[in-house]
Amino acid sequence: MAFAQLAEECRRAGNNDEAVGVCRAGLPFHPDYLSARITLGRALTELGRYDEASTELRIVLTTAPDNLAANRAMAEIHQQRGEMAAALTYYKKALDLARYDPELESAVERIQHAVSPPPPPAPVDAAPTSIEDLFDFDTLLAQLGGRTQPKPESAAPSIPAAPVVDPLAGVQLPADDNDPLALLERQLRESEEQRPYEEPIKSEERQHAQRVLSELEDWLMAIVTDRDQASA
Repeated sequence: MAFAQLAEECRRAGNNDEAVGVCRAGLPFHPDYLSARITLGRALTELGRYDEASTELRIVLTTAPDNLAANRAMAEIHQQRGEMAAALTYYKKALDLARYDPELESAVERIQHAVSPPPPPAPVDAAPTSIEDLFDFDTLLAQLGGRTQPKPESAAPSIPAAPVVDPLAGVQLPADDNDPLALLERQLRESEEQRPYEEPIKSEERQHAQRVLSELEDWLMAIVTDRDQASA
């Protein structure tokens, strides 16, 4: 029965044809010698004769399904053929039999990614690049009182509106057509100057407009201050 050891030494030395010949000569006399069949399967795999190698290794796995060497050899055959799902099955079986084997862990992880790659990351919306992308000027002007609702016929007599102090009076930005903040200030001032005062604004509408203007003033002043400090 020394033929199995001789065949294995030939295989390790790279003499796969000689290893196959030795195994073919000895196995008819010792057909249940599983180590010899594993050596034969590995030598045939090295020679690219995958069908013959699979036949020998299946004989081993039929008799000993928990044989580590046979499971690993079958995994390598399927991997060589590009049959990654089948290769992953045998590699996982081998890893169950030899836990914490770094080579088997690496093979399982690598083939797992090939069989079931992780989903691509969700696209991230690009941030707005201009002031126009951040504001809806029509909505903003409507909130500032640029558009008023028709007066109901049955409405009570209106009370003269108190003068509204311009909250943008303290904001002075240089006239620069390339500066989106300066353009915003100009548009707001022009809209206030051109707005027809056909009828007084209701008290709640006036309070809402004043609140929006006050918040806008604070926001513009903060941006101007930050920009001045950055320029300094």
